Amino acid sequence: MTEVASIVRRVLGDAAADEVLATVDLGHGWCQAPSVATAAVERADVAHALHVVLYADLMEVVPSAAAYAVDQRAAGRGVVLDHAAVRTVAWPAGALPPGIEQVTRILRPLGYERHATYPLTRLRMTGHAYAHLDRPEVVPQWFVSELHPDTFSPAFQDAVTRVLAPSTDPLDTATRDRLARLAADRSLPLDDAVALVDALRRSFGRQHPLPTDRDHDLLRAESAEMAWIATEGTTCNHCTDRVDDVAAVADRERERGRPIKDTVEVSASGRVRQTAHRATTVVRALRTLEGDVVEREVPGSFFEVISRDPLPEGGLDLAFDAANATGIFAMTRPADAGEPGEPA
Repeated sequence: MTEVASIVRRVLGDAAADEVLATVDLGHGWCQAPSVATAAVERADVAHALHVVLYADLMEVVPSAAAYAVDQRAAGRGVVLDHAAVRTVAWPAGALPPGIEQVTRILRPLGYERHATYPLTRLRMTGHAYAHLDRPEVVPQWFVSELHPDTFSPAFQDAVTRVLAPSTDPLDTATRDRLARLAADRSLPLDDAVALVDALRRSFGRQHPLPTDRDHDLLRAESAEMAWIATEGTTCNHCTDRVDDVAAVADRERERGRPIKDTVEVSASGRVRQTAHRATTVVRALRTLEGDVVEREVPGSFFEVISRDPLPEGGLDLAFDAANATGIFAMTRPADAGEPGEPA
């Protein structure tokens, strides 16, 4: 059993671990699991295990992702986890660091480094891509986006403040200590690695109370993306399977009646092609100003597929593309929302 699988099994339990480990392809060159709890687990293994755990969590709440996984297992193919995405806000957020620092304070000790920044102008956001320093083609990347409320109306900014101000920090002292030791030593004993992944798993979620229905409406009128963050927070927005032919996969998903995007996004280089399932609809209980509860159907998370061609000089093209990303963001836009940059 690999170190990654050892951590996943101890965090998820046998039943959930059996399912996800039968689904994913963990890649090649992984060391065998340590025989005792004091053996060192490399940071790349910790980073990969966290991603597998978050993918398992996503399959629990995104039915189309779970159905896709069943098909891959039946075909004898392992899902190659390419990247996950989270959304942040460049704005004061209570006990949390503002913007991408909420996530990068976790990614840096795990061994990630930002390798590119993408202006998402139509969304009034910026995307930041993080690849792993040790095994960039095997350990899944992260795409961390940041919304800029200062480019919206004063009323919008006030609503963002009301939503984010009560945020709490999920990282306790023990978790911070383990992150610091992982950053310094680039490894942790197995027991500490398990505890860290379990704690970090809980950090990918909403850290503030649900918004009022009035604030949700106000945010949604100017930014479907901020409205999503208001109800979902830094939940894993999507996970991604790296496939050989994304167009062929999209056609098969369409034949199976799954909610696949109508088109495939192609990067300016032509080497990166992406498409995705439309976001799962979830129900969130929002509060009114009078204190009543109103249930709203809103977009949740989704699942993506991507194809990456080699670079001319060799190695896989791990880049993203601003236009591609903007197209993929549309998967969480409500059906009655306007185009990005227009009132939703």
